[in-house]
Amino acid sequence: MASRPPLIALSYFEVAARTKSFAKAAAELHVTPAAISHQIKALEDYLGVELFIRHHRKVSLTPAGRIALPELSEAFNLIENAVEKVRRYSEERNVITVCAEPLFATKWLVPRLQHFYALHPEAEVRLQASLHSVDKTVMPDFGSSNLRRAGIDIAIRLSYGQYRELQPVALMPLHLVPMAKPGTVEGHQNIENLMSQPLICDRTLACFDQWSGWKEWFAQAGQLDFNPKRALQFSNGLLALEAAMAGHGILLGSPNLLSQELELGKLEILSDQLLDCPQGYFAVKANNAEEDNLPSAFSNWLNSELM
Repeated sequence: MASRPPLIALSYFEVAARTKSFAKAAAELHVTPAAISHQIKALEDYLGVELFIRHHRKVSLTPAGRIALPELSEAFNLIENAVEKVRRYSEERNVITVCAEPLFATKWLVPRLQHFYALHPEAEVRLQASLHSVDKTVMPDFGSSNLRRAGIDIAIRLSYGQYRELQPVALMPLHLVPMAKPGTVEGHQNIENLMSQPLICDRTLACFDQWSGWKEWFAQAGQLDFNPKRALQFSNGLLALEAAMAGHGILLGSPNLLSQELELGKLEILSDQLLDCPQGYFAVKANNAEEDNLPSAFSNWLNSELM
């Protein structure tokens, strides 16, 4: 009886072949590039044929590798679908896993979860806050398989709202205004005075350059000579928010997202001039999700909260 093929090595090959990179495969599978290389070498030894041509900084498929890829990809998709069906009908049918961009998860979603529990007391929401929920490009390589592999039912993404296979539901546009800790800035409506302040830059807004929308906001306000004195750069919206509330500078923030901070007087709006952000918050779920299940109920609840 022939031995079974090494499934782990085959799965590593499928990701490496699809991404055309051992490094990208390692990032997707959360292992090291060395682990990818080791498994693929073991698979080549098992098959007795080379699957990749190793170049200095990249790899390419051999004819044998190109022949194997389509059917292996189809096979792993079938496995993912089978596991998903089992997961959906397991003892955790009342559990929903939601992944969201950290600022949205913390400042909008968590304070309102009690409303969802009131409608669905049997549900258990497992919330993940991740910067991987930010799309860096207009048409990202993100689809149902990414959600299934991560065990995510609903993803709330800071996104342009364009996907090849997913059907995004628009939740909240981003309209940005300058805001700061009360008393930080005098003469709010003086544009030159605002530019003299430290500008807090939230780099999660991938649609803008390193100034995170400040250049566009000042141009829209009529100040074309953009010459700020100082910038504070943050890769996380929560850190940028904390810096603003601590009085370290002024932030381009969303009044809808930060309504509680504004109502409690932790922040104040410095100008009524709005900057429309090309990115906004969108909810996506795997295409094979049933219409009468908990993810659909959660998606409907999100829509009702934002109406």
